[in-house]
Amino acid sequence: MSRIGKKEIAIPSGVNVDIQGSLVKVKGPKGELSRTFHDLMIVEKNKEELIVKRPDDEKLSRSLHGLTRTLLANMVDGVTKGFSKNLEISGVGYRAAKQGNKLVLNLGFSHPVEFDPPTGIEFDVPAPTRITVRGIDKELVGQVASDIRAKRPPEPYLGKGVRYEGEKIKRKAGKTGKK
Repeated sequence: MSRIGKKEIAIPSGVNVDIQGSLVKVKGPKGELSRTFHDLMIVEKNKEELIVKRPDDEKLSRSLHGLTRTLLANMVDGVTKGFSKNLEISGVGYRAAKQGNKLVLNLGFSHPVEFDPPTGIEFDVPAPTRITVRGIDKELVGQVASDIRAKRPPEPYLGKGVRYEGEKIKRKAGKTGKK
């Protein structure tokens, strides 16, 4: 039995969970999320907790069991606390600014790079070299942060570019001069 899949998900006060077959809707103080899960997974709601069950011990059922439970737990956490991802920018002249809802990045290109946030995502720029991506959908927050990082990933020689907060870059030695 999956150790993660058999754990119950506590439903905090102020969160409403609606189960309609394989569609689960979670509504909380920060917003509403809905997701359709695989037909094999059985999601049940007891008084103040959600339980995910699987019908058999087939390989597909076992692999979906823990996944379904984790996705449900992330939905409940998202509508109560929300998720955020922090990015750091390093490099001479590299900076970020917020114009309205848009994120404008100067990353050494001949033009500024603009990001319009998808619905449910907001950007925060506490400093010109720091970006915070916030939202209630963990998957979407991670994808948007990855898209921003992909515009100028950190390079291994000088370490310039956009990286996740706390990410370590393996540095390479440059060429040695002629003697």
